Amino acid sequence: MEFSEATRKFLDMVKQERYILLLSKATYAELENAPPAARRVLTALPAESLEEVEIDAAVEELAKAYVAAGVLSPSDAVDALHVAAATVAGADLILSWNFRHIVNYNRIQRFNSVNMANGYRPVDIRSPLEVAYGEEK
Repeated sequence: MEFSEATRKFLDMVKQERYILLLSKATYAELENAPPAARRVLTALPAESLEEVEIDAAVEELAKAYVAAGVLSPSDAVDALHVAAATVAGADLILSWNFRHIVNYNRIQRFNSVNMANGYRPVDIRSPLEVAYGEEK
């Protein structure tokens, strides 16, 4: 299954309210620079499927801890914010297309080491292929 098909299947599951998307101001800021078609994806989703999470002091501290531990570089701070926001919010899963900085086995292990050292539970990080696989009708 290719990524566009897996992404479409995942978004269909969101529309069916099988998943709730947690979004932060960092997500919205990144979408401002995205192609118009990508920005329209969120507007096509039901409001009941979206929940905004805050970028508060706890999120910022955890993001800084990822950088301090060398999980990500300071230039990748927005990726650290995404993972930290999901972790602090207690997300069950981070779905990402970012294989360089987020969906990467070694980084996932390191994110979770920092999470546990800071009193948070590990977070599961997956690609759209892993979430949509097996959901065919």
